[in-house]
Amino acid sequence: MSKRDFYDILAVAKNASEEEIKKAYRKLAMKHHPDRNPDDHHAEGRFKEAKEAYEVLSDSQKRAAYDRFGHAGVDPNVGAAAGAGMGGFAEAFGDIFGDIFGSATRGGRAGGAFRGADLRYNMEISLEQAARGFNTDIRVPAWDHCETCGGSGARPGTKPKVCGTCGGSGAVRMTQGFFSIQQTCPTCHGSGRVIPDPCTTCHGDGRVKRNKVLEVSIPPGIDEGQRIRLGGKGEPGMNGGPAGDLYVEIRIKPHDVFQRDGDDLHCEVPVSVATATLGGELEVATLSEKVSIAIPEGTQSGKTFRLRGKGIKGVRSSYPGDLFCHVRVEIPVRLTEKQKKLLRDLENSLKEGGAKHSPQARSFMERMKGFFATE
Repeated sequence: MSKRDFYDILAVAKNASEEEIKKAYRKLAMKHHPDRNPDDHHAEGRFKEAKEAYEVLSDSQKRAAYDRFGHAGVDPNVGAAAGAGMGGFAEAFGDIFGDIFGSATRGGRAGGAFRGADLRYNMEISLEQAARGFNTDIRVPAWDHCETCGGSGARPGTKPKVCGTCGGSGAVRMTQGFFSIQQTCPTCHGSGRVIPDPCTTCHGDGRVKRNKVLEVSIPPGIDEGQRIRLGGKGEPGMNGGPAGDLYVEIRIKPHDVFQRDGDDLHCEVPVSVATATLGGELEVATLSEKVSIAIPEGTQSGKTFRLRGKGIKGVRSSYPGDLFCHVRVEIPVRLTEKQKKLLRDLENSLKEGGAKHSPQARSFMERMKGFFATE
C-alpha cells in the first residue's frame, strides 16, 4: 500500500512554516495518542503516521529531500538523506512530548500523574439573590477517592505490583530505524504499577462516583454568565495528580418587574391618563425599598425617569447603577356610557381649544402634509 503524502497527513500546505507544522502535529498527537485512545485500535496507526510525517517535515534537509524525491528521498533503505538532521528532529520531538504528555519519568519514578477534570455546575438564582449575594450548599455528582482501598485501587489486604512491562518506570523505549523514543508504558499507562486483585468497590480505579455537598458563596452583584471557581473541588487526579476545579456558572431567572442591563435596572411604570395629564405622585418599587417619583403635568407615554443609585452594585463596581422607570400611559377600558360621554365632552372641549392641547398630533399632521405635498 502506498504511503499518504506527508503534507496531507498533517493537513498543511507545502510552503507551511516550521511553527505551522509543529502546531499541526501537536494537534494530531493529542488526538490520536494511544494512551488517550485505549479502545481505538486505529488510533495508534494514525499516531505513527503523523509522527513519521512530522519527523520528515520538521527537518530542513529531510524535507528538502522529500520535496524533491518524495518518499524515496527519505527512505533509509534507499539511502537518500538517511541520518541527516537527527538532532533537530529529536530536539523538536522531545519538546512536543514534553508539552503534551509531560516527562516520561520524574525523580526516578513514573510520570503518569494526571490532573483531575474540571467540573461545571449551573446555578439558577433570582435577581434579588444576585443583587444581595448569599451563601448556599450545592450537591455535585463527582468522582471521589475510594474509601475502601484508600485510593490505591487494590483490594484491602493486597497491594499493586510493579509493572512487568516497564519495570516500574512508567515508560518504555521504542526503537524505529535510527530513532529511539521513550513512550508511556501501554500496560500501566505511566503509573509504573498494575493491580492484579482490584478493589471490589472502585474496580481498581481508586475512585468512586458519589454526591458531594459543597458550600458556595455568591457575591453581591453577580451577573448572568459569571462563574465562581472552587479550586480543587473538581474530579480527583490520577496517580497522585492534583484535583481539578469546580466552576459554578450563574443563570438569573427572568424577573416580573425589572430587566437588568449591567448594573442598571429598567422597568415599565403604568400611569393613568388623569395622572399623566394633571401630574401627581407615583409610588414605585426598587429591589430594596419603595420610592415616590413626581409625575409632571402633561407627561407623555415613553417618558423615562432616572433614579440614581437604585440599580445594582456589580461585583467589580465601585458604585451601584441606576433604575430607569419608563412611563406607559394606560388607556382606560370597559367604560360605562356615562364615562364615555364625559370623554367625548372632554374631546370636544380640547378641540375647541385648538392644537395647543395636542402639540404632538399637530406636528405629526404638518409632517404628513409635507410628505404628500406636490411641486
